[in-house]
Amino acid sequence: MIGEYARVTPAALDRALGDPEWALKLVHGWREAEAGQRPEAAPARCLDIDKAWDALGFLLRRRGFPVDIVHGEEAVPDADDWGYGPPRYLTPEQVRCAAEALAGLSGERLTSGVGPADLAAAEVYPAIVWERGEPLDYVSEHYEQLRPFFRAAADEGDGMLMWLG
Repeated sequence: MIGEYARVTPAALDRALGDPEWALKLVHGWREAEAGQRPEAAPARCLDIDKAWDALGFLLRRRGFPVDIVHGEEAVPDADDWGYGPPRYLTPEQVRCAAEALAGLSGERLTSGVGPADLAAAEVYPAIVWERGEPLDYVSEHYEQLRPFFRAAADEGDGMLMWLG
């Protein structure tokens, strides 16, 4: 399971909420276009955080993060499964709030005081990684990609679609 994101304009978000099949085609087109280019996180329309999504969710909840940037705040109505469930979304206002909170929280600070044993005990996916005692560098690296991605989305006034693929 891979955590995936797509930045969408307010108009595209409105259309996605009424036509999730259109949104899926839009996102697939962006992903294909960006796959060959490997854009930096900030200008990219799409981003995946690999299997770090559950650890990030755990760590952000632990910090009382104001927005659920892993699972989204709302479900896309009437959406089919985009991998491991239907997509969810954040409004442009929620993206802006998340970007501001991300700016004030480094990856090092996010993982401070937490080790692999804590993630294993909490049964954070993928549990086998934490049971082996892998360091949280993997999580921090993916978190640091989210920060400019959300900042760019907030600066453009975008909303966000997210799903597990």
